[in-house]
Amino acid sequence: MNTFKLQTFKKVKSFIPIVALSGLFLVGCSDDDDPEPVNEEEVITTMTITLTPQGGGTAIILESRDLDGDGPNPPVVTVSGNLTTSTTYNAAIVLLNETETPAVNITEEVEEEAEEHQFFFTVGGTLSASASYGNFDGNGDPLGTEFTLQAGDASVGSFGVTLRHDLKKPNDGTLSDAGGETDIAQTFELTITP
Repeated sequence: MNTFKLQTFKKVKSFIPIVALSGLFLVGCSDDDDPEPVNEEEVITTMTITLTPQGGGTAIILESRDLDGDGPNPPVVTVSGNLTTSTTYNAAIVLLNETETPAVNITEEVEEEAEEHQFFFTVGGTLSASASYGNFDGNGDPLGTEFTLQAGDASVGSFGVTLRHDLKKPNDGTLSDAGGETDIAQTFELTITP
């Protein structure tokens, strides 16, 4: 083997690892070294709130169903009956995606991602009522798929329920302080009778 061929072979041999390493470097470097996990927005068509009076009695069902989502039809909102004065209700919220068959229970996903979600409750008009959180995330901050509703004096007014995700936690209990994105919001007209 002459010296010219030997020197060329050595140059080619030492060039191959450099090319291979630079290819790995180019593949390994990108702007997505630590990409943020994508939290896809849940599709929620139906919110059902069951209010069960402590000490027994007939449960009151609040429901909002919007099967066409952002379509032209408004949600169908129903309240199965009146609340009773001076009564505390244990409440549970169930969220469904009824565009799927069978319907998907979104409540489970919200509870699994409790640190990223929170329900907010607002009372309007002359409604004599207040809500207190019944469940919390792993940090002790409110979640609200379970809560209690205290009905006070005879009155009529609105009860608003809003689910937010990607919000500030802890917060002062208001939507303006919490920020985030709204997954579902509905107002129910309630009547409290003796």
